[in-house]
Amino acid sequence: MRYAARLASRFSPRSRAEAPSAIGGALKRSFDIAAALAGIVLISPLLVMLAALVKFSDGGAVVYGHRRIGHNGTVFRCWKFRTMVQNGDEVLAAHLAANPGDREEWNATRKLQNDPRVTRVGAVLRKLSLDELPQIVNILRGEMSFVGPRPVVKDELELYGKAASFYLRSRPGLTGLWQVSGRNDVSYDTRVAFDRHYVENWSFASDLKILIRTVPAVFASRGSY
Repeated sequence: MRYAARLASRFSPRSRAEAPSAIGGALKRSFDIAAALAGIVLISPLLVMLAALVKFSDGGAVVYGHRRIGHNGTVFRCWKFRTMVQNGDEVLAAHLAANPGDREEWNATRKLQNDPRVTRVGAVLRKLSLDELPQIVNILRGEMSFVGPRPVVKDELELYGKAASFYLRSRPGLTGLWQVSGRNDVSYDTRVAFDRHYVENWSFASDLKILIRTVPAVFASRGSY
């Protein structure tokens, strides 16, 4: 088993309880709770509208919860509005088998710029990052933060190598330094470097700056797919 996988699996329930708290401590967590509660009140009409749009587009499930690695290696379901066809795994497997170039892109970045699984409605939600709004529930539950590294699956944590220890020190974020610095337009190694820099240099002021930078980044849709 490679380094990152060993690192994540090392956290048993007992060791998680004994592990250091997430960066930012009580200040960051208090802000997350207050902002999430205010956000739910303010955007609830938008959430209802988007849920109806997804449901009526193809009759499938509205939200999708994917298992991700969080603080100290805890596994949680990261919620999103569903943006893909319901048989996405089968569609992806067939597409990668028939398209070696896309298979190389997927192996390198875990993303596809032209993903055959994404629905028409899903493409719009992704472009504007609206698909990620249900993660406000993850924030309230303490599984995520407003700012931090984007949540990854176990296979992606392998790509972090020894920098995985920095990822595991923070709650994953709804937005973060990578998201406002090019997102999918930068290499995965650069993404890892952004996450490490964020954790090593965390401050409440830096979180506020990232939140402010998120607004123009979302409207510009740079690196969003």
